[in-house]
Amino acid sequence: MFIVLPSIQVIGPTEVGLVMKRFGKKLPGDNPIAFHGEAGYQAGLLMPGVRFKLWLRYRIRKFPWVQVPANEIGVVIAQIGKTLPPGAKSARYHDVFGNLTDLDAFVNNNGEKGVQRPVLAPGTLLPIHPVAFLVITKNQVFGLPISPELRKQAEGAKLTPASFNLKPDQLNVVRIEPRQQEDGEEKMDVVSVVTTLEGKPLTSGHIASRLRGFADIEQLERQGADNATLIESLLGDKNELHNNYQNFQAFLDAGGEMGLQHDVLRYGAYNLNPFLVRVEIVPMLAVRQGETATIKAYVGLSTQDTSGAEFKFGSLVRPGHRGLWEEPLRTGKYAINPRLYQAEIVPTAIIKLDWAAEVTGAHGLDAKLQPIVAKSKEGFVFKIDLQVLIHVPDTKAPKVISMMGTMQNLVNEVLQAAVGNLFRDKLGSMQAINFIETRQTVQEEAFKHIKAQLEQYEVETRGVYIQDVILPPDLVQVLTEREIANQEVKTFEMQKIAQDKRIDMEKSKGTAEIQAELARSEVGITIKSNNATARKAEADGEAEFISKTGAAKAAEVRAVGLANAEAYQKQVDALGQGPTTLVNAISSLSNSSVPFMPNILVTGGSGQGG
Repeated sequence: MFIVLPSIQVIGPTEVGLVMKRFGKKLPGDNPIAFHGEAGYQAGLLMPGVRFKLWLRYRIRKFPWVQVPANEIGVVIAQIGKTLPPGAKSARYHDVFGNLTDLDAFVNNNGEKGVQRPVLAPGTLLPIHPVAFLVITKNQVFGLPISPELRKQAEGAKLTPASFNLKPDQLNVVRIEPRQQEDGEEKMDVVSVVTTLEGKPLTSGHIASRLRGFADIEQLERQGADNATLIESLLGDKNELHNNYQNFQAFLDAGGEMGLQHDVLRYGAYNLNPFLVRVEIVPMLAVRQGETATIKAYVGLSTQDTSGAEFKFGSLVRPGHRGLWEEPLRTGKYAINPRLYQAEIVPTAIIKLDWAAEVTGAHGLDAKLQPIVAKSKEGFVFKIDLQVLIHVPDTKAPKVISMMGTMQNLVNEVLQAAVGNLFRDKLGSMQAINFIETRQTVQEEAFKHIKAQLEQYEVETRGVYIQDVILPPDLVQVLTEREIANQEVKTFEMQKIAQDKRIDMEKSKGTAEIQAELARSEVGITIKSNNATARKAEADGEAEFISKTGAAKAAEVRAVGLANAEAYQKQVDALGQGPTTLVNAISSLSNSSVPFMPNILVTGGSGQGG
């Protein structure tokens, strides 16, 4: 019983028993595990159940199975195997190693000490040898360290990821998904830029690695591919060759180099070895409607200028070459590496720029623009709020960026100077009142000037508008007083017109009131006129009658006289002159109306009869 009972070991369902042989042959070299019965830790483990090991010869120590929680990974460090080759940072992996539970397969197939390239996936539960391998998870380190430094640290407290220069978060599954923006309004699309910490050195002169280089671009160019096809090839990736850097051995076997990688990781969850792969989450390139992205490539084939001899502002290249691409990226989202391809967003919709205080467009290009300050000929200081509308054709965007570098430079270095100098020169040659009165003309001249300036940079001018003019207080007072006087004059003129209208109204009113009498008078005048006409006609008739009658009577008298004379002559001839005269005198008296006797007889008498 003294020998049997201590030799019986009960191994739990999630435990393994590490066997240490107390005495035997000495282990060869620096290998801590015995494969051929040597003294020390034995390669074989006791699996769950009731096991018998003679306690006088063996000492048993129980260890938990390696368990990797969900959403975490386990990094494996081998403490057995061959020494790593010079310059290597991790051990080469062979498929025969499987999940590292078969020590014989590992050792017999040239397994190496150090960090193993594969990681244990979330949910892994394995009976891994605690001396042969250390497994690091976020909250626990499985295994028995052999290194004196780690052993000493383990004796004082449990080992943590920090013991291996890792941060706990580096042992999470790498999740690439949209990120909440700082303003919290909407999520931002992202990609992951990858940097590998092991591999062949980068090719001389290169700043990043692309598996198999740009041979595919060269082949497409020989086949006469257009720019769109070249861009599609560059935006694609070769991550299928190494399962998105999760199979790091495949990455190295495909010629992967150490350093910044050309191909990015898209949305997904990835089990990446933190000792070998580092990731950086960056915004995805999003080109909105009304924009283009001009690309400055820092990697690719050698620069071959396609801009032509007349273009003197740098070179333009086809996609796949180093330099400024002649073809911009249009509306869409692109999983492109911003460390290797710098995108300059160029608005292709009409851009409104305001020279005004506290007025800024969504594009932000006019954030530093302020009202234009200029002096008139008399020295009055004006502040002018100006609005300029410009447009960059998308096909011209690469040339604009080649000439100016950025759209902000175009606004700050070209437009601001052209606009400011124009108005300062123009106002300096004009009187203040003239400027105010000819504002429209000045605006039209400004449009022509700015249009001519921007045409040199392949930019269209769609409008120039003077929004507001802030006048100096002294001039405002003078103009105000003048306007008040003008308004008073107009008021007096309107009052005069009103009074004249009133007189006309009173006259019309009076006329209306005597209209009946006027009508009667007009009728009377008409009647009198008619009467006068009638009387005139009557008088004319009377005169004619009298004239005719007189003529008739004269003729009659003449005829009578002639007859009488003839009769008288005959009387004279018959009677003689004397008797004829007597006869005519008696005849005249008889025909006369004068009485011979008085009509009234008056007689006188004596007083005796009275």
